[in-house]
Amino acid sequence: MNSLSMKHIRIWSIALSLVVLTALIVVPLVEIFVQSVYRDGELRWAALFRTLADSQLTGVMFSSIWLGLCVIAGTTALALPLAWIMVNTRIGRQKWLEIVFLIPFMTPPYIGSMGWILFMQKNGYLEQLMPGLAFLTPSFFTFGGMMMIMSLHLFPFLYLLLRGALERIGGSLEEAGAIHGAPFAYRFRRIIAPLLFSAFGMGAMLIFVKTIAEFGTPATFGKRIGYQVMTSEIHKYISSWPIDFGKATTLSSLLLTACLFIWYAQTVLNRRFTYNLVGGKGSRRSSLRMKGWTVWLCGLFVALLLLLSIGIPYFSIIAASTMKLRGVGLAWDNFTLDFYKQLLTWGSPSMKALMNSITFSLIASTIAVVLGTWFALVIQRSKTGLQRTADLFSLLPNTVPGIVMVVGLILLWNAPWMPIRLYNTGGMVVLTYVVLFVPYTVQYVKSASSQIDPSLFQAGQVFGGRPGYIFRRVLLPLIIPGMLAGWMMTFTIASRELVGSLLIMPPSVQTSATYIFAQFEQGQVSLGMAMAVVSVGLTTLMLVIIESLGSRRKWNAS
Repeated sequence: MNSLSMKHIRIWSIALSLVVLTALIVVPLVEIFVQSVYRDGELRWAALFRTLADSQLTGVMFSSIWLGLCVIAGTTALALPLAWIMVNTRIGRQKWLEIVFLIPFMTPPYIGSMGWILFMQKNGYLEQLMPGLAFLTPSFFTFGGMMMIMSLHLFPFLYLLLRGALERIGGSLEEAGAIHGAPFAYRFRRIIAPLLFSAFGMGAMLIFVKTIAEFGTPATFGKRIGYQVMTSEIHKYISSWPIDFGKATTLSSLLLTACLFIWYAQTVLNRRFTYNLVGGKGSRRSSLRMKGWTVWLCGLFVALLLLLSIGIPYFSIIAASTMKLRGVGLAWDNFTLDFYKQLLTWGSPSMKALMNSITFSLIASTIAVVLGTWFALVIQRSKTGLQRTADLFSLLPNTVPGIVMVVGLILLWNAPWMPIRLYNTGGMVVLTYVVLFVPYTVQYVKSASSQIDPSLFQAGQVFGGRPGYIFRRVLLPLIIPGMLAGWMMTFTIASRELVGSLLIMPPSVQTSATYIFAQFEQGQVSLGMAMAVVSVGLTTLMLVIIESLGSRRKWNAS
């Protein structure tokens, strides 16, 4: 096959991928903007402005923004000291901490929020363990408590960015300042902080987007304290009678516009404030180590952070799932595993919900890994305008809030002119999961394929290998780890996804996430928390199995 025909095939493949990405991702988002101004079969621009002028919706919008800014402050207060400690003290040598600190981010936010509610509520576990601290309950169920819960969930994201930036900075610059007599505060303000600005700015903006796009914590804790944000309002307008698609699409448009603007600002910031810090001599850690009581203080900070972010939520979840009677409280004679037996009884509603989660996630992750691999191979290194456009479209679901993407999919696939009626079917669930999580496969496969030297394919062509043979014997074995990682991430997140499942699940069909949410709302806390333990445990076990298989593959290859 000559190079000209290969070029034509490549162009047609890119064009086809753009068509698929546009149909799956772009059209639903455009549908949101259209529906916000197109009411009752007529184009009404004034309807959009009337909705925006609603004082209640304006208040909800500013509440979301204020929450996002406060969570940035909260995550900074947790992540920046932690990154500094892990880079500049011997605590950072404990490699197991790197894995443990990812647990809060991998825990579904609605589950962590439920754990904190059980711990801090009146007659909750805090009051049972330490009655003298019962006075903290009223002050916890406030905006400050909601900010704290969301900060404890999101701080690992900012921590990883800041730690990586600190390691790239190295120790020579700080040591030079110390030699010239600069105290620690001056060195941090004039040397470290400017070099951290790019990583912090990028992390802070992504934290803001994740906060205003979050649904789980506002739907559980926010509802309890009466704090409304855009995601909870969108869910209310689209799921509760009377249904108001006009207000839902207007809020979705606002949320989508804000997230796209922040995404653009992040790219500008990254271009303007990124410095080349790695030279030919490499970098090393600072020799200015903390000693004495400061190390003990750092250890106390790390221990307290682990207690608040992991210990308390998971203690509450496990304790609630093993109680015979909630009124009796924490007592050895009140311990039972009956809820797990009831949960795992074949044919029970809980078991059906768990199997629905596994089935939908397996199908969606398999489809997503096929589509994502195709998109990633088409995009490659984004050399042409078409490839860059396909790259942008493929990453949109990661930039757009999940509830906005789901609203767009509902509007599109429930439209009267749509020939295929997927809405209220299992196919709609699978499609939603695929659209929401296909970027994971795209990113992992792109990362794997970008490390392959083109000379490998050229060698295959020199020896007469056809494109199909080269793909099967050269490219595919090298990108399988990326495909496996994308499949794993899609399955893990889809099996615990809440907002999409609440909005698009067919009648009388539940998943583990909607089952947990429903049981918690109805007061059947023990059954809901047992489901939370099982679902988190299953996905964690799958992560461990796939990681061990990957390690064994590397060991066999060596």
